[in-house]
Amino acid sequence: MTFSSVTAYCPGHLSGYFKRVQGRTPATTGSTGAGIVISEGVRATVTPADALTIRVLQEDYGGSMKEKACSSGPLEDILKRLGFIVSVVTECRLPIGAGFGLSAAALLATLTAANRLCDGGLTPHAIAGYAHETEVIHRTGLGDVAACQDGGRVERTGPGIDAEIHRRFDLSEPLYAISFGAIPSPSVLGSPEDLERIAAAFPPEPSHGIRDFFSNANLFADRSGLVTPEVREVLAACRQEKVPAAMTMLGNGVFGYGREARDILMPFGTVYEFHMARHGTRIIGECS
Repeated sequence: MTFSSVTAYCPGHLSGYFKRVQGRTPATTGSTGAGIVISEGVRATVTPADALTIRVLQEDYGGSMKEKACSSGPLEDILKRLGFIVSVVTECRLPIGAGFGLSAAALLATLTAANRLCDGGLTPHAIAGYAHETEVIHRTGLGDVAACQDGGRVERTGPGIDAEIHRRFDLSEPLYAISFGAIPSPSVLGSPEDLERIAAAFPPEPSHGIRDFFSNANLFADRSGLVTPEVREVLAACRQEKVPAAMTMLGNGVFGYGREARDILMPFGTVYEFHMARHGTRIIGECS
């Protein structure tokens, strides 16, 4: 069947803590760690085109979609490599580059839609593999693609998309987040000093429950040296009220669990609400 457009959606991912694992290739390079796949992510619509074009849209404070960029190095590279010459429009509600796993979500959603539109014959596993390698090469992420293959609160025990991943669907209440801006992933993931400090901060034991996850994430943030003054202030307020909260990795922000988190985060800025995702990437629209 020939389509005039295909739209796919991929959830984002909040990383609580991580440790880079260097492999022999980008496919076997990645990270171990834990995080939460979230219901907010990236919607990608692709249409046939004579030349590759990309538009990146983000929702503004008034609820309208505004163009944030007219290019994306990771998307352009992998689409050209696969021979998908299409017009791409990605849309998201959460801040870009702020630790919500949106670069991985954009890659997975775009490749899924482009593969369907162009009848590329790629399996979801192959798409995830290409997306993961692209993230590693461009230093925009290490484990988000692996996590976003499905939903839940995830614990990744090895690097890459084929590593063992434990998924627990144990978050019934909403999650809330605020962002003070971006921490550029390439600057951290490309710094041997930063990565060495991050590796030393990695929790020695896995997270067995929700409270355990947030406790490990807070210890990791403190010991890794990634905590900013703004984040430290918000986390202190959450601890005072016994609300589970952690720093967005890698981003200058905080996410908290449970309805009480919203009231604590509100004085610090715009609060985003979402839930734990129960599914990974999927096609959500096709026009013939």
